[in-house]
Amino acid sequence: MHQNPKPPVPPLLILVIGMIAASTAGVLIRFAQREADSLVISAVRLMIAVLVLSPLALFRYRKEMGRLRGEDLKLSFLAGIFLALHFAGWISSLQFTSVASSVVLVASTPLWVALAAPIILRETLPQPVKIGMIVALFGGVLVGLSTACQLSFSGVSCEGFAAFFQGNAFLGNVLALGGAITGAGYLLVGRKISGKYPLVVYIFYVYGSAAAILLAVVLFLGLPLTGFTIETYGFLVALALIPQLLGHSSYNWALKYLPVAYVSVVLLAEPIGSTTLAYLFLNEPPTILEIIGGGVILSGIYIASRSPSPSS
Repeated sequence: MHQNPKPPVPPLLILVIGMIAASTAGVLIRFAQREADSLVISAVRLMIAVLVLSPLALFRYRKEMGRLRGEDLKLSFLAGIFLALHFAGWISSLQFTSVASSVVLVASTPLWVALAAPIILRETLPQPVKIGMIVALFGGVLVGLSTACQLSFSGVSCEGFAAFFQGNAFLGNVLALGGAITGAGYLLVGRKISGKYPLVVYIFYVYGSAAAILLAVVLFLGLPLTGFTIETYGFLVALALIPQLLGHSSYNWALKYLPVAYVSVVLLAEPIGSTTLAYLFLNEPPTILEIIGGGVILSGIYIASRSPSPSS
């Protein structure tokens, strides 16, 4: 896979900015879910993002938009399908299962990326990336388990896992796992095509495809798109501007320069930002396990970043 050897700014810096922006999604979704259905939240955040991109895509990049045809157009639509399924699965899972179970399963995205990248993209994983991924995944599991487990001098005690495969919890766990797998597909397809076109062109097609799919589902199910308070609409707009346009778009830009496995490892730092924001805005202080897990995640990212790469 060809990589641009001279990115205009360090890709890792853009990844960090994107990760911080994406970390706001959890808090914003929690606020929006007070009135809006999860599928509506997924659809509206993408619809607003597409509307914001429209003037730039249709006027500034009109010629480039016309060049995306054939196989590349199909791949962009495929990325949109994966993105729609990712949002639908991840956000909806929180209605059925615990936050702990959802986070643990969604945090497996880099694992699926690592398994598929050598086959689909012919990208081999350097040893530091492999080690860093394992360490960061372990940290993600600690963060996810923090709401169900307690750390004491006698060890770690966990409750509630008997219901993991029962009733609605099982459905939620399946949705969260599906969100992780489709999130990996979204990154893999993005790595394959995003570097061929300007970022605005690629994300306009991908976000537009995902928005159209989710809107069709929302209309089919008869879920309300209107009647919310101004505050809720504000949260939806913020979701489109911050975690979507700034966060996800940063990931797509970085995929032009960095291996997809490395990008996915950095995404594991999102729970750190989400935990911090939850403490500030939702009065949910981090537990000892969350703090330890956050440190382990950062250690894994540092190990992965030691891999020699002309782009990084």
